[in-house]
Amino acid sequence: MNEEINPNEESESTSDNLLTEQHQPFENRIGLSGLQNLVSKIRKEIRKVIVGQDEMIDLLICGLLADGHVLVEGVPGVAKTLTVRLLAKTLNTNFSRIQFTPDLMPADIIGTTVFNAKTTDFEFKKGPVFSNIVLIDEINRAPAKTQSALFEVMQEKQITVDGTSYPMDPPFIVIATQNPIEHEGTYRLPEAQLDRFLFKVDVGYPSIEDEISILEGSYNRKTASDFAAIDAVISPEELTTQRALVTEIHVEKELMTYIAKIVQETRNSSSIYIGASPRASVYVMKASQAWAAMQGRDFITPEDVKRIIAPALRHRITLTPEKEMEGLLPDAVLKQLANNVEVPR
Repeated sequence: MNEEINPNEESESTSDNLLTEQHQPFENRIGLSGLQNLVSKIRKEIRKVIVGQDEMIDLLICGLLADGHVLVEGVPGVAKTLTVRLLAKTLNTNFSRIQFTPDLMPADIIGTTVFNAKTTDFEFKKGPVFSNIVLIDEINRAPAKTQSALFEVMQEKQITVDGTSYPMDPPFIVIATQNPIEHEGTYRLPEAQLDRFLFKVDVGYPSIEDEISILEGSYNRKTASDFAAIDAVISPEELTTQRALVTEIHVEKELMTYIAKIVQETRNSSSIYIGASPRASVYVMKASQAWAAMQGRDFITPEDVKRIIAPALRHRITLTPEKEMEGLLPDAVLKQLANNVEVPR
């Protein structure tokens, strides 16, 4: 059945894309040229240093526009941390990096109350999480108690200490990295925390051509810093404006139903032990809006949803032990589930 559906889907996707390209300037209700120009600038700055890894770059930008946190997973040396730091440098905002370790305590992240001898009173000293872009390196190295300190700030963008709430200054986004192959001294992230990430980005090895370009770039830069050539191209105010624009991207009721049915399929599949939550449906829709805006469209299509499904849901589902033993991957299951749902016409 899937073999019969896939060619038609590709054909419809091609014709839809051609139609969009031909009539896009006349059909858009909102101006997206500024957003596209901004995305192009960010890509250009990051690619001054990063070769390849286009999916990681695009999903990080998409997460930034959709106002969602991103988890980046990959083996050491594939430029996870470097890419995030370069992204932060393209924004004229505050940036902080937190290296997670097994002995890290919650107060080391959110801050603590200290006694001020001059005022003879206690005052709250803010931790490194009080920033605009927060990079958490090797997030799975901290124990559950420290991980729980991130729950409130990731969901509600505020920290509560001693009954007082301290809101984050917008924009606020957490981008975390983790190593999928090293398990000694690491802790599995709680499902509740994983569910707060908009995307989980899997970063693989570069192609031979890209790796040669990496060597050439490193050779040509010599002793120059990787960050020396990166310019800030977006202000917090501009980002806030573009994020508001993304929320205006039109979503048909049929596409809302399409998203809901795909998420429902994760809860009914015999291959999945724990399915995606309703929060996942909301995040898929928001991410699809951001992705459509990046393509220059003021409406989302089924292809936008399909493009977002894997990074938005792969960390929200748990396969059954039998399927894991068979070597089945979440992406393969999600692709099959999406194909099982009828595409809106």
